[in-house]
Amino acid sequence: MLPWKRVFRPLAALLLTAAVAAVPAATAHAADAAPSSGWNDYSCKPSADHPRPVILVHGTLGNSIDNWLSLAPYLKTRGYCVYSLDYGQLPGVPLFYGLGPIDKSAEQLSGFVDKVLSATGAGKADLVGHSQGGMMPRYYLKFLGGSAKVNSLVGLAPDNHGTDLDGLTNLLPYFPGAEDLIKATTPGLADQIAGSAFLTKLNAGGDTVPGVHYTVIATKYDEVATPWRDQYLSGSDVHNVLLQDLCPLDLSEHVAIGLFDRIAFHEVANALDPAHAKATTCASAFS
Repeated sequence: MLPWKRVFRPLAALLLTAAVAAVPAATAHAADAAPSSGWNDYSCKPSADHPRPVILVHGTLGNSIDNWLSLAPYLKTRGYCVYSLDYGQLPGVPLFYGLGPIDKSAEQLSGFVDKVLSATGAGKADLVGHSQGGMMPRYYLKFLGGSAKVNSLVGLAPDNHGTDLDGLTNLLPYFPGAEDLIKATTPGLADQIAGSAFLTKLNAGGDTVPGVHYTVIATKYDEVATPWRDQYLSGSDVHNVLLQDLCPLDLSEHVAIGLFDRIAFHEVANALDPAHAKATTCASAFS
């Protein structure tokens, strides 16, 4: 092997990790450390108006608190019982979640859904996920029996058909061993590369399963889950939404759509309660 190839062998892996790190996780928190005025309150009982608990599923390198400091209170104040989990932690990696094999992360989600349903007495839950958190639950729905326990899945910038990271993953063949390095060290990242074995299995035979309502909320300024149109799902019960069709002034990119975009949050609320949906516009930022 040429010397430059030995030097740059891990480069693609490092670049891929850095790009996905646009999803922030400032500090790791335990799920039971959620603000007392916020969510993860297992004494909460769903109301007649909002009979299903909402489970928030963070993105790659996110966690159960930091990813939801805005959306969880937004939903809580609207009368929902709201919960969030950590998943996909690698051994010896204390701060960043969502890096483990995604099929194993889906198993963790399965256990968490059962825990929430048991605590609340609800028959089904609604799932809202950001980035990987909007895509990973589809494995749970399709292969782990989740469709019997979930009413709707709402994805904020979900990489449903993988990502090329604005073309960055196209460089992998130029760095021999880089893709194997990613698979070995951060399998959750490797699973999200467009064309991966995981995504091929996930999307084979159709994007959706019967009985679940799907909503995808995307932004054309996404720089992580790219091309952004690959976030969309196909199916008979799918609502694909582009933020800029709702508000042309919305400049949110991949991180902002999940962390603080109230226009996106308004559309999440519509997806959770379509019977009382109100038109999402630029003014929704102040609602």
